[in-house]
Amino acid sequence: MAETEVLIIGCGIAGATAALQLARNPGRQITVITRAADPHESNTQYAQGGIIGRGLNDDPEILLADILAAGAGVSSPYAARILAEEGPPILHEVLEKSAGVKFDSDSSGQPLWGKEAAHSRRRVLHVGDGTGAAIMNGLITALRSCPNITIESNVTAVDLITFPHHSRDPLDNYQPIACHGAYMFNRPEHTVHRYLAAVTVLATGGLGRIYRNTTNPPGSRGDGLAMALRAGARIVNAEYVQFHPTALAAPGAEGLLISEAVRGEGGILLTPDGRQFMAGYSPEWKDLAPRDVVARAIHHEMETHDYSYVLLDIASRMPADAIRSRFPNIYAQCLKAGIDITRELIPVVPAAHYFCGGVLVDEWGRSSIDNLYAVGEISCTGVHGANRLASTSLLEGLVWGNRAARHVEKTLNQAAARKPGFTDVPPWDESGLFAEPDPALIQGDMQTIQNIMWHYVGLVRNEERLSRAIRELRHLWNEIETFYRTTKLADGLIGLRNAIEVALLIAQAAQHNRQSRGCHYRHDSVSVEGDRLI
Repeated sequence: MAETEVLIIGCGIAGATAALQLARNPGRQITVITRAADPHESNTQYAQGGIIGRGLNDDPEILLADILAAGAGVSSPYAARILAEEGPPILHEVLEKSAGVKFDSDSSGQPLWGKEAAHSRRRVLHVGDGTGAAIMNGLITALRSCPNITIESNVTAVDLITFPHHSRDPLDNYQPIACHGAYMFNRPEHTVHRYLAAVTVLATGGLGRIYRNTTNPPGSRGDGLAMALRAGARIVNAEYVQFHPTALAAPGAEGLLISEAVRGEGGILLTPDGRQFMAGYSPEWKDLAPRDVVARAIHHEMETHDYSYVLLDIASRMPADAIRSRFPNIYAQCLKAGIDITRELIPVVPAAHYFCGGVLVDEWGRSSIDNLYAVGEISCTGVHGANRLASTSLLEGLVWGNRAARHVEKTLNQAAARKPGFTDVPPWDESGLFAEPDPALIQGDMQTIQNIMWHYVGLVRNEERLSRAIRELRHLWNEIETFYRTTKLADGLIGLRNAIEVALLIAQAAQHNRQSRGCHYRHDSVSVEGDRLI
């Protein structure tokens, strides 16, 4: 058993920012948990394009308008304004000053602003095409310099500890749901421990791995979302799963993100026979249309003409040296796959990329459960609406990580959070668990989930597909739940249980919402956006 004041589950930009800001109070005790062996490993680590700053001839009102336009009428104007106004100053304070991140600049020291889809200004700060890795390097170094932060790796969260559910006192049934920490699975030891905390912050990232094709790393299977769902937190906008238009389509390198910044620097999309097509789908934005439009356009071209992929051309639009300088990681990774992007076209397909819904939180990151906060991709602040504007995710994690820390600090100073005693929380009960986890069963069930979600709850949806997905997922849920309740714990089993729960959640939300909007596109409905559909 472990006790801490603040338990942060997840170590990407949102969780790391919350920890770093809380650590400014030297008396505060913070524990950061990550299931990865290396705390750098997170969705943030793989972010290529960059993070929004305050570009030239730019201001909060212009950024706000771009966010709301991309969000297709579902973005919260209040939350989007918070991001537009607070984001760039917090970026300077936390990333540049505290974490020492140095973004690309010209010879005079002025930022080299990038352009991405649906942005009306060049406002994206970047470090080549490895912005996320640079941010994580800076943040982890800063965290490790704080004596009141403990980082624990190779630990998988199993379930939130909530009262009255886990309380031994029957009178707690009359109290509101409150979180008091989490049960944690130590992967090397194969043991489960109680982590008690006055405040718990979920920062577990996304869920792209429930789809067959995704740009997300292996840990993105919806762990935090499923835990919050089981605990009774309010989840919203679950149907809005954003597909990135351009993931590399090459044997052995599937899922490699080809950053939107490539199109921002002039790259254009072509059919395999060399035809430009985006002007037919978005005359105004063309190749820099919002992601949902570009992804559906590619999908439509592939289905209509039986293409296996489309092509992205940057080689004819940018000098070779400039490509290698601006996109060194993409260049290197594509070269490993046998593609020289300075001379050849890049085969690309859409892939599941970002979850726009999540645990509903307020302007301070508070969920509907007492003492439980959620920040980053697991949360729904309202900023992204039905379709996330490029490069807003890192900024949102930064802003709400900072805001959550401010509110947690205030809450702890007021002694408003109640932490249970040792005897109040029962230990993890492993009685009756007799079977060893079978990797073949886990992998097979996960692949089934991924195929169902890709084919039936993917880029294009309809009632027949969604009904079949829900029937099959419900059956699989029963099988997996039985498997889980008779099998000793393993990280893969925990992830499988979480994956089936969030897959079913998304499919049900998609079936319930009959209106096409943003990245939720049903071809059996009438659009509320008209010109946003294919």
